[in-house]
Amino acid sequence: MTRDGEEHNVTSAATRTETDSLGSREVPVDSYWGINTLRAMENFPIASVPIVVYPDLVAALVTVKQAAARANRAIGVLDDERADAIDRAAQEVRDGALRDQFVVDVVQGGAGTSTNMNTNEVLANRALELLGREKGDYAYLHPIDHVNRSQSTNDTYPTSIKIAMIYGVRRLADQLEQLSAAFAERGQAFADVLKVGRTQLQDAVPMTLGQEFTGFAHTIQEDVVQLRRVVPLLCEMNLGATAIGTGITADPLYRDEVRRQLAVASGVDVVTAPDLIEATSDAGSFMTLSGTVKRSAMKLSKICNDLRLLASGPQAGLGEITLPPRQAGSSIMPGKVNPVIPEVVNQIAFAVAGADTTVTMAAEGGQLQLNAFEPIIAHSILQSLQWMARGCATLREHCVTGIQANEAKLAAQVDTNVGVVTALTPYIGYAAAASIAHTALTTSTPISTLVIAAGLMDEHQVHRVLSPARLSGIELATGAMPVITEAMLEQHARDIAPRPPQV
Repeated sequence: MTRDGEEHNVTSAATRTETDSLGSREVPVDSYWGINTLRAMENFPIASVPIVVYPDLVAALVTVKQAAARANRAIGVLDDERADAIDRAAQEVRDGALRDQFVVDVVQGGAGTSTNMNTNEVLANRALELLGREKGDYAYLHPIDHVNRSQSTNDTYPTSIKIAMIYGVRRLADQLEQLSAAFAERGQAFADVLKVGRTQLQDAVPMTLGQEFTGFAHTIQEDVVQLRRVVPLLCEMNLGATAIGTGITADPLYRDEVRRQLAVASGVDVVTAPDLIEATSDAGSFMTLSGTVKRSAMKLSKICNDLRLLASGPQAGLGEITLPPRQAGSSIMPGKVNPVIPEVVNQIAFAVAGADTTVTMAAEGGQLQLNAFEPIIAHSILQSLQWMARGCATLREHCVTGIQANEAKLAAQVDTNVGVVTALTPYIGYAAAASIAHTALTTSTPISTLVIAAGLMDEHQVHRVLSPARLSGIELATGAMPVITEAMLEQHARDIAPRPPQV
């Protein structure tokens, strides 16, 4: 069956006959995939997501095969001609060729065997072409005997998905760093824009809009650090373990040589797990990565919630910032513009949270010497990495860099906001500050006007304490500024008056 539920019409075009342990089948003569891939397409019309949707995975799969071919040649278990042909075929795919031949559904039974065989068959048939032979001439170069030499799905597949995840983590970390820089730039631009902070959606104390955006930048940068800390866990491979970790069918020299070859080919500092039996069944690194990506997604979603709140309105909401208008927001309400970019990032975060639950259940569901559910783990994490990277780029390019502050509205809010009175409590006392706050709420009179009118502070003192630098905490007061009274002036005059000489 195809992914659309229709049967392959392999008899209406030229075919070639291929045989496996279940019998013989006809496959299209021009296809680079073979009988194992055909059966997988029939068995798993599940997600309509072929593995080629994840280019990092395809690149990782053929890189592992390339490293294996080089290692097998180096230790003398694969002749130069066949090893070189497999190597060249793998490099062509790494360079972008034959991607349309990686057709099996990413969601599949068999712990990744269908993905492994799809890769083996494509490389075998392209290698045969490079040797001047016909596709399907497996008597000369076989998908299993030669491309899969010294390997099992159970070590090549988890190694490949880890390599793919490392590529994805690197890309996501780069996008997060760029997004953090974009928020930091807006923070600098808004450094002198005073606003009212909020706790529990209620007015709190003043801050600058720059501080708010700089906070976004810092929290995103923290996730870059956390993501990079996961990479060493993913660098631990079970390549050479073959079926269950005992290394059966692999030459004793293969394990170290394939690790060295893979490090060179992939650009990843891979290490061989100290216990290959444990490493073949363990899914701990996948859970750690998935949880770390979820953490980043949830924090990013919270930021997007804040952006939507701050931009709400434009007349009946907070309206503190303006997001770049990207498209008409309604099919019925003229002029409406919605915060569509933050909204799509919110939805990515929801999907990442669901994917993390899937990874957790799949990791727990493995039995004995192998976790059969690595395909859904791979799909869940690779999708999360891919969507998060794209979401970060979209948020940065189409939203953050174009955000503007509505400075007049922010200034008016600070001028009449009772939260400002908190800054005055060290100088006029809590009781007087509470009274001023009540009056300001009921009359909408600016705090500074009320304080001066009450004779609690003069204009210079009020402006000093209520300066943007003081209110936002950029300039910290070292102590209370005294309120000058007539009695204080009289005492000062007495203190400095000349005293009569003592006799």
